[in-house]
Amino acid sequence: MKQNIKKYCKDLNIDYVGIAGIGPYYELEKILKNKIDKGYYTGMEEKDIQKRINPRITMENVESIIVCLFPYFSGNVENTNISKYTHNVDYHIVVKEKLEKLSKMIKKDIDEFEYKIFVDNGPLVDRYLAQISGVGYFGINNNIINDKYGSYVFIGYIMNNIKLKEDDKLDKKCIQCGECIKKCPGGAILGNFDMNPNKCLSFITQKKEELTDEEKKLLKNNPTVFGCDICQDVCPHNKKINTTKMNEFTENLIYNIDYEKINTISNKEFKRRYKDRAFSWRGRKIILRNLEIINKK
Repeated sequence: MKQNIKKYCKDLNIDYVGIAGIGPYYELEKILKNKIDKGYYTGMEEKDIQKRINPRITMENVESIIVCLFPYFSGNVENTNISKYTHNVDYHIVVKEKLEKLSKMIKKDIDEFEYKIFVDNGPLVDRYLAQISGVGYFGINNNIINDKYGSYVFIGYIMNNIKLKEDDKLDKKCIQCGECIKKCPGGAILGNFDMNPNKCLSFITQKKEELTDEEKKLLKNNPTVFGCDICQDVCPHNKKINTTKMNEFTENLIYNIDYEKINTISNKEFKRRYKDRAFSWRGRKIILRNLEIINKK
């Protein structure tokens, strides 16, 4: 069955798939508790640590987790004011659709196949799953790195009730050159594979609370309206990587959000126009706030 799954993935243009065990992930539990103790918590994460380390809380009869990578790098573009992962159609839509197709293929082979699909919206730590399933390894900037596609990858997973042989995690990690630490504008990357997400510019661009003067200055000095790619752009592991083979991530791209366009439309029109874009999830108000900070004289 595992070989069939890998074949189905190839048919769906998915190059990397691995099988993760179902834990509980006690090693991860220690890491998460340490982060919370240090205040490295944004509020966007699942609050219940047990849900993050024990898949059976989410799916009682889970026996294995199918983990897939979806590369999205389509090339470097100058003068863009949004993160690369938002240039294309919302990855949640694309990845979920692919994983749903994969699940239906498996169900044709195994009628009793039951599953739950997650794309950056589940309780588990998807980067941890990618690591233990062998599809990538951790960078010091906390991104998952794949030798072929670098760290420009989305992660999706299928919790299911079929016992599949687990894959081994890769015996490697990033070269720890320190470039991401030096270039991170907010000083969020601390070294030793630790980071404070509250200082991450990407998080700050999505933050709903009132920004501090320091955060506003950071945003103005690094004019990005949504997300941040700096730690990835300077990473040696992202040099000479392959561009994505997925057409969904190479067509109908948006590189900039224009202040005049956003300022002159309603919230309803914003949702209608950008509902299929990842940068729209926080709404027009946050985008407009960021644009006004950046454009302020």
